Amino acid sequence: MTDLSQSLSLSASGMRSQALRLRHVSENIANVDTPGFHRKTVSFQSEPDSGLVSTGPVRLDQSSLQKMYDPGHPMADDTGYYDGSNVDLVVEIADAREAQRSYEANLRMFDQARQMTQSLFDLLRR
Repeated sequence: MTDLSQSLSLSASGMRSQALRLRHVSENIANVDTPGFHRKTVSFQSEPDSGLVSTGPVRLDQSSLQKMYDPGHPMADDTGYYDGSNVDLVVEIADAREAQRSYEANLRMFDQARQMTQSLFDLLRR
């Protein structure tokens, strides 16, 4: 029984981690046009004793910001340029799709463990 409950815990930790990742991807997409915005990234790590997945610290992507030319923009310098964001929509959409698929895989594993637990309880009742 502990193996089944442990598999439920592992699946739940994976779903929590992917949900957080998807939240940061959504924030990145929402701020694609925000001047000076740095893309947020999150890393995953395995907890040594339990094998559960957790998220590491949220980091800001330090790649260079895109230079935008708009002399009428309030943040533009003397040359008419200002710093845009370093968010690439193609990368963010790919990350969102990967997070969604990973979340769904963990959800299927969670549901399978739940069904196995229910079947075990049904057998024990007989």
